[in-house]
Amino acid sequence: MLSRIAAFFSGSSSERFAAKFRPRVSRINELAPQYEKMDAVALAAAATSLRERRQNGEEPNSLLCDAFALCREAAGRALGMRHFDEQLLGGMALFEGKIAEMKTGEGKTLVATLPVCLEALGGRGVHVVTVNDYLAKRDAEWMSAVYRTLGLTVGVNLSGLPPEEKRQAYQRDIVYGTNNEFGFDYLRDNMRHAAENKMQSELNFAIVDEVDSILIDEARTPLIISGEADDNLDLYTVSDKVAAGFVRCETPEAPGDFTVDEKTREIHLTEQGFERAEQTFAKAGLLSGGADVAGSLYDAANLPLMHHLNAALRARSLFLRDRDYVVQDGAVVIVDEFTGRLMPGRRWGEGQHQAVEAKEGLQVRRENRTLASISFQNYFRLYDRLAGMTGTAATEAEEFRFIYGLETVAIPTHRPMVRADELDQVYRSAEAKERAVIADIRACAQKGQPALVGTASIDASERLSAALTREKIPHEVLNAKQHEREAHIVAQAGRPGAVTIATNMAGRGTDIVLGGAAPDEDSTPEERAEWQQRHDAALKSGGLRIIGSERHESRRIDNQLRGRAGRQGDPGSSVFYLAFDDPLLRVFATKHVSSLMERLNIEEDEPIEARLVSRTIENAQRKVEARNFDIRKQLLEYDDTANEQRRLIYEQREAILSAADIAAVARELRTEHLRGLAEQHMPEEAPEEEWTTAELERILASDMRLRLPVGEWVRAEDRKPREHFVEKVVGEAEKSFNEKIAPVDGERLEMFLRSLVLSVLDDCWRNHLSGLDALRQSIGLRGMAQKNPKQEYKREAFGMFNRMLEEIRATTARVLYALAVRTEEAERELPETPENRPRNVRYHHGAEESAESSVNAADGGGAAEARRGPPTKVETVRRSAPKVRRNDPCPCGSGKKYKKCCGKL
Repeated sequence: MLSRIAAFFSGSSSERFAAKFRPRVSRINELAPQYEKMDAVALAAAATSLRERRQNGEEPNSLLCDAFALCREAAGRALGMRHFDEQLLGGMALFEGKIAEMKTGEGKTLVATLPVCLEALGGRGVHVVTVNDYLAKRDAEWMSAVYRTLGLTVGVNLSGLPPEEKRQAYQRDIVYGTNNEFGFDYLRDNMRHAAENKMQSELNFAIVDEVDSILIDEARTPLIISGEADDNLDLYTVSDKVAAGFVRCETPEAPGDFTVDEKTREIHLTEQGFERAEQTFAKAGLLSGGADVAGSLYDAANLPLMHHLNAALRARSLFLRDRDYVVQDGAVVIVDEFTGRLMPGRRWGEGQHQAVEAKEGLQVRRENRTLASISFQNYFRLYDRLAGMTGTAATEAEEFRFIYGLETVAIPTHRPMVRADELDQVYRSAEAKERAVIADIRACAQKGQPALVGTASIDASERLSAALTREKIPHEVLNAKQHEREAHIVAQAGRPGAVTIATNMAGRGTDIVLGGAAPDEDSTPEERAEWQQRHDAALKSGGLRIIGSERHESRRIDNQLRGRAGRQGDPGSSVFYLAFDDPLLRVFATKHVSSLMERLNIEEDEPIEARLVSRTIENAQRKVEARNFDIRKQLLEYDDTANEQRRLIYEQREAILSAADIAAVARELRTEHLRGLAEQHMPEEAPEEEWTTAELERILASDMRLRLPVGEWVRAEDRKPREHFVEKVVGEAEKSFNEKIAPVDGERLEMFLRSLVLSVLDDCWRNHLSGLDALRQSIGLRGMAQKNPKQEYKREAFGMFNRMLEEIRATTARVLYALAVRTEEAERELPETPENRPRNVRYHHGAEESAESSVNAADGGGAAEARRGPPTKVETVRRSAPKVRRNDPCPCGSGKKYKKCCGKL
């Protein structure tokens, strides 16, 4: 309310921003004649002068006007495009670390060059983030002419690039790439065993194109690098056969085996379904105790069966072919729910992809184990400065401010927006709606008006295409199955009378120009005249017509579709057609609208067209947006706990990689564990007679191959304090270790120790991540005990992290003290073992996994085809010292509480 009152008296934040920076726009315009007179050499010299001033510490704000004027002149010469005043405002918003909301066709790609040039002149590098490889490559090649004019270098970070090319790209002043690739490179760099193999430069300044798609739509699932896990693949096939015989309850009260909650996309077994599942699994001999012994699906040993059954039921009820995925070349390929694009190589996690493969009768592939992960929220918050641009950010402004601290600024259009947005038209049935859509399309085709028809899924686009074919209306279809032709289809969607059916992928990043693709510099006068004729005809017909065949769950996606029309002051119109059968109305708004239609006695082919209906639909969309915001916020709250631990581990990793004396680091790790072990068995407060020196000798001999007569030392020197014997144990162990490694060359020893410590740290961290995944999946049950699951998660994760630190020290000590030194000849004679083979790792986006590439986990980089060895035997980890609680005295003897001393994160 206060913000509304302030806006009434002083204008919106966007208006205040424009008023504040208009004087700078005027100053840039005043500088324009000065730079126009310069030749290419003088222009480059001016850029060099700005670079020197920037690197000498001059504030960037004092250079902004000169840098923007210089960049605008470079763009005019290199591309024939000169920044408008509104584009200058957009560039200033980006440089201020804000989100610039600019309508479609306002030239966001060109706008980004302004802050990019100013920041790159400082020498710290800039990352420009896009949604796919095509746009990253296109924008880098397109804008590189501007940057080269100013002496700046440009690199492109694409998936599948060889490591050396990727490393060279990161060394350039400006790097274009996708959000996935930047995130994966960060994780990969923190898996490497040599500092020189790291690729990514410092995370200084990032400009995110289509920021709503990357930081909102894709933020519900984290980036994950994973390796293959052991799993019983037959269970997926068996569970699918069981699920195939289950009956869905049409209503919560109706008979059946399971219910489906479409709002939360969850499956719930009924009592009847639970009993049927138990009986079926028992007959198959899979239930604990076999077919003759009573068992429960909720016995601990049978919990995997419930997991597989739930995944199978979800696959059959919630994951629909040609909406959520397509089947290509014998594989399930996910369709992005927000863009409609195919995502080859991505896989749903938690067994869901395997369940869909079983449903489709395809080969079931193994699940993966997490090796490294990070959410997009926490990755992009690593940058010192962050900015973004999009055509649709206003509806998510609160989330941008809450999670990323980014203010959204609406930049005025260069020309007034004249598109006519009509009220929604709601029909009683899907058939009536389809007839209305086809009638609208036919009317457009007859008068030569280009039409873009938006659908919510591949299946819907193909059904509508079949209907238009029956009506003999020529058209093009743009969905994930035609993604290779996307640029061509979108470029020609503005031709007079063209009809284009599109999922919500509809060419983000590509303008729909009235008349079709504009002629280039090499076109003939005849071609230019022909295009002008088509352009005029499209203008005369009313411009591009947007026909939405269904409302999306998010208002922002609908706004993106509408935004395809009315670019740069062009005429256009938009309308959405809906029916009660549409998922949005059926799940969220049916009661309100259906009761209204019944009261008004509306005929089937007669639509409701009223602001009340539109508001009802908008409220339904708000509900979905709020739910999705809660999901993303919850992901962030859980990931924040892991993020602090991730930061500490990665800092420790970096310290190990760059440590000048790695031997000292290894010595500290192993002696700390040994000292703690000795103190545990020789407690200071207990008399010597109660010390368990025999048990200590046994552990030292079995775990570390150290044969130390501790009991004899104590009996021979019974008047010595406990610390004397502890130090003697450590000293003798170190003496034995130093004697073993004496023949080893110092440089080789250093390489070995660095590799070992990193390997132990990485392996413990991976086990910790798996534990956190399992904890997150089960922590919700604490709510039944009236406990806060988030607080419980933080508490448990803290304890797990401390245990992981203990395990790092213990494993390092066990390996180093039990070390056996062999000659090179003896090493060459050793047979190959599964432990010597590289492991397959995969990259995946959130609940999806990607088979884009395999890397050798020993180095964390470089493609390598690797055979999967036999499953490694899992050993139970046993505590070598009693558990120390947070408020207990610290075992190190400092006198502080454990949580204030060694137990600090």
